[in-house]
Amino acid sequence: MGKSHTSWLKGTVTIEVRGGSPEAFINEAMAGGVKLERLRRPSLELLQADISVTDFFRIKPFLKRTGCKIKVVNRSGMPFFLARAEKRIWFTAGLGLFFVMLFLLASLVWKVEVTGNVRLTEEEILTAARKEGIYFWQISYKLDDMNQISKRLAAALPGTNWVGVEKKGTKINIQVVEQTIPKPLPLNSPRHLIASADAVVTQIVADAGKPMAAKNKKVKKGDVLISGIIGSEGNTRAIPAKGIVRGAVWYEYLLEAPLTHKMKVYTGNKKVSWHLVLGSRALKLSGFGQEPYSSSESLVDEERVGWRNWTLPIGRLKHTEMETMELERILTIEEAKNAAILQAKADVLEKAGLDAIIEDEIVLHEKTDNGKVYMKVLFEVDQSIVKEMPLVHMQGD
Repeated sequence: MGKSHTSWLKGTVTIEVRGGSPEAFINEAMAGGVKLERLRRPSLELLQADISVTDFFRIKPFLKRTGCKIKVVNRSGMPFFLARAEKRIWFTAGLGLFFVMLFLLASLVWKVEVTGNVRLTEEEILTAARKEGIYFWQISYKLDDMNQISKRLAAALPGTNWVGVEKKGTKINIQVVEQTIPKPLPLNSPRHLIASADAVVTQIVADAGKPMAAKNKKVKKGDVLISGIIGSEGNTRAIPAKGIVRGAVWYEYLLEAPLTHKMKVYTGNKKVSWHLVLGSRALKLSGFGQEPYSSSESLVDEERVGWRNWTLPIGRLKHTEMETMELERILTIEEAKNAAILQAKADVLEKAGLDAIIEDEIVLHEKTDNGKVYMKVLFEVDQSIVKEMPLVHMQGD
């Protein structure tokens, strides 16, 4: 059990120290073995700290010696939860009955999940699993060893290399790995390879077909780069042209970059509330009456109680609301330009393909007006310029 669980079971008190010498009180208490956590100072007159219930009853001598007074501002943990529960005996009895029912229900299989199947249907797998005793509302301890069930399912399901069966609480996962069947190679029809954009050819390699362009030659969009028609006049045939053709392509961008950058930051202020989780419901235990910040982000951390391989539907939930604020940063002209060009480069590479290379960038025009930098930028990109163009089947030999 972790430190947070232990603290919750023992109980924690948040105290507010005022008057006298708070610093001397802190030093003497900690020297005396009292653990004070999350020390904070809301104001010059006040000092707040978290202390366990056990240590709370040990601090009286330190208060007298330092002339300090304390006020309890918050209580949390199991002792206080039980104290409140004692006042509601029927609620406590119902909660106890709930735990008993919960334990009984945790012994049943509530869900069977199938993953990894492609050719086999889920119903086929569930039917085979049902024969092994895996089905909804089955009692967990009646099931055979999971490894043995896995082997028998793999033998019973055709076309599988491996079947894994794993029990997680009230859920059973059946993972299927099917045999790999190689895909038939596509039958390519006769085609030309043509230029997908205006470019200057930087590389051309014809694996099949007749090259119609050469390195350093300028081509226009639609020009034939590698012809799918081979042979001499009167004795030609059409084939699927194959090869690699790369070229230098130019992209022109009109960019505008603001000289201010807004960002969201955390102020460090936060408010925490705790909830008791029962199934899909959460009962708030602390943090009442807290007003939300004008701008904030929420962080939810849920912890469930586990026993052996079971995860029970009971636990606690910590809700932290963190105050945020928006800051505005003034950029230099160079910083604004770099940010805009970087974004444009990402767009260029998305359009040009993963194997594209930006060879050069040229700022053709630049001006600053009304808090923004305006630019016209030309990017030179080395990329694949191949596009397929089907051919009508040709006769002749």
